[in-house]
Amino acid sequence: MTSRRKFLQLGSLASLTPITKLFGFDSGVPVSKPVVVSTWNFGMAANVEAWKILSTGGRALDAVEAGARVPEGDSKETSVGLGGLPDRDGRVTLDSCIMDEFANCGAVACLEHIVHPVSVARKVMEKTPHVLLVGEGALDFAITQGFKKEKLLTEESEKAWKEWLKTSQYKPIANIENHDTIGIVALDGKQNLSGACTTSGMAYKMKGRVGDSPIIGAALFVDNEIGAATSTGVGEEVIRIVGSHLVVELMRQGNSPQEACEKAVQRIVKNQPAKSKEIQVGFLALNKNGEYGAFALLKGFTYAVYSKELGNRLMEAKSYY
Repeated sequence: MTSRRKFLQLGSLASLTPITKLFGFDSGVPVSKPVVVSTWNFGMAANVEAWKILSTGGRALDAVEAGARVPEGDSKETSVGLGGLPDRDGRVTLDSCIMDEFANCGAVACLEHIVHPVSVARKVMEKTPHVLLVGEGALDFAITQGFKKEKLLTEESEKAWKEWLKTSQYKPIANIENHDTIGIVALDGKQNLSGACTTSGMAYKMKGRVGDSPIIGAALFVDNEIGAATSTGVGEEVIRIVGSHLVVELMRQGNSPQEACEKAVQRIVKNQPAKSKEIQVGFLALNKNGEYGAFALLKGFTYAVYSKELGNRLMEAKSYY
């Protein structure tokens, strides 16, 4: 007998709008597995690493971790990992989470001195009974797991911070990489989903500030029966609507990934009509069929898609404003 949950799943997937109707791409879009999607321009390089695993029959979880590690280790990317812009006290603190096809998940927040927080988050998932470790506890755990303690503040980021101190004006600018996250979700050859999200958070944030990036359900959510979603932008607004979980639940109700992302953004506009015109939030989603969608508050949100049909392609999401 088909369970109610299974019935809803089948109904949801059967009613998904063909993605070719949502995007006007001449080459079509992937509906076969595997496929990986990730946020922003640095998603292109992340996808390359993820695809090395997916294209050889590897697991989506391994792929998203490998992909997320690319911008984490790039000192030129000032919003993720090494070289990230610091908080107001000059400290680089990192937030990250990861989730697999079995609903296992792990996360770290306010983690210092470790280049690859996404890998620490995976260790939290696999080696502890917890989901989230923070601050000194997260660092102590990382060291016990063999991670090397390193200086994350580069000369370039330190120079930018000292320049900021002259005015100490705190006003994030939309689509400027002072608050951009890499979120990455993948569907592997066995049709299993996983996702990861990692960031150094908003530049010049208050000490101890944590955004949506390490929060399961906000920046990332994976339901292996339906799909996966991730977010980027001003994390406080994503947390208010538990954004990525909302996107997945909207897909469960029969919405395509594109429609689900659009409705999540519309929820932010409804909740914060004035503020929503000045900030950026974007959602990226992938369903069990390999169909994807993306939508943002403002123009300028880019994302990367890698599949056999498309190769590795950078795209710009549609936007509310």
